[in-house]
Amino acid sequence: MELGNNMVKMKWQYRLIFAVCAGVFYGLILWLMNYSTDGEMYSTNGILFQAVFFGLFFGIGFPYLNEKLGGKVFRTLGQNITPDLDDDEKVEVEGPANLFRGIEGVGGKLFLTNTHLIFKSHKFNVQGGQTAISYQDIADVQKRKTAKFIDNGLRIVTKNDKQYDLVVNERSVWYDQLKERLSS
Repeated sequence: MELGNNMVKMKWQYRLIFAVCAGVFYGLILWLMNYSTDGEMYSTNGILFQAVFFGLFFGIGFPYLNEKLGGKVFRTLGQNITPDLDDDEKVEVEGPANLFRGIEGVGGKLFLTNTHLIFKSHKFNVQGGQTAISYQDIADVQKRKTAKFIDNGLRIVTKNDKQYDLVVNERSVWYDQLKERLSS
């Protein structure tokens, strides 16, 4: 079984909120730059136009282009990721994921095998490598929100209180799959 063949698309409400926030933030930066210099760099109308354009492009245009063009690149990138397995281990479920290592959200692939949860990064990360957690070492699996409002996060808590924060597509399916493996 493979998860994540379809990209999770950002709802239009989130895109609109992001566009407005990005535009306001950019406009504020331009206004502060304008305010802190001796001469006027931008007119008020110029700042408003640039803020609206920036917000629309980064809130609506950029995600649209990313969906149309980026999916092809990242799909082929993910196909080349294979985990290092033990001799008696086999992959049962796999799909794209991010694992937070400090402040970096490391991109890669998540695998559920018959004995481990494995995250393996792709080659375009600062922090690479593989993280393998035995099901016997996992104390809890929790659903969490990414950026405090997107329902796509999982937290793996080990018996020695180490936490691993993941971002996945189809969080409920991953959660159920993990819970099933932990209960057996």
